Amino acid sequence: MKPSERILLTGASRGIGRHLAEGLAGPGRRLVLVARKVSSLDAVADACEETGAGVCSMGAELSKARNVEAMLDIALADGPVDMVVNCAGVLGQETSPWQADPEDWWRTLEVNLRAPFLIQRRVVPAMIANGGGRILDLSSGAAVKDSARASAYYASKTALMRLAGCLHEAASGQGVKILELAPGVVRTDMTLSMRAYEGRTEWTDPAQSVAIARAFADGLLDGLSGCQVRAGSDDLADLVARSRRGVGPDERRLRRTDFDAERRRD
Repeated sequence: MKPSERILLTGASRGIGRHLAEGLAGPGRRLVLVARKVSSLDAVADACEETGAGVCSMGAELSKARNVEAMLDIALADGPVDMVVNCAGVLGQETSPWQADPEDWWRTLEVNLRAPFLIQRRVVPAMIANGGGRILDLSSGAAVKDSARASAYYASKTALMRLAGCLHEAASGQGVKILELAPGVVRTDMTLSMRAYEGRTEWTDPAQSVAIARAFADGLLDGLSGCQVRAGSDDLADLVARSRRGVGPDERRLRRTDFDAERRRD
């Protein structure tokens, strides 16, 4: 499949989303940048345009389904996209599950899970009709472990990874590739607000996530569709090689682990 040229990117105004937007920009590419406030995209849009990319900026609050649909109506009016980068996300409350406010808990899933699903269901049919496309989800180590304090965020990232696996099963054979990118612990407004990272001094370089995103957009990681990759610990050259060789059905996917064999004998 040819490199992606028309890219829709949510959460593009700051943090990892901004790094990915600027890293994916270049001559011949058309970027549709989305953030809650369109004015917050001015600087990143200027930086992307300086690379020779075409840019369209849009404001949308993705916690509301009608806003997602309205954003897509405008974003797709000039034609389909061949890549989506889902970076918009919220942390939600950091408290025990039974102490979480139900509305805040659910809003976290609306932004982190429902919005990518709504985008997916609108763009995938055209991707299939046009011979393929790519979706890159900003994943997290939270997708594959538990938390006592951020259940909504962790549940949303686990569900997003499962949704990616389902899309891979349904559409990979028709040319639609999806990759879950865990960026490591990048210094952003979100991570600085998290109690788990209080006092942290070592951070993952966002350039590592950018390099993986660019390789995916260029078609070098299509063989890893359905998998989670991890910036900061995965070597890009190794990922490219693994993409060429192919991966097993259980590698880097959500799977049940059995009880420890030694414990079963006790």
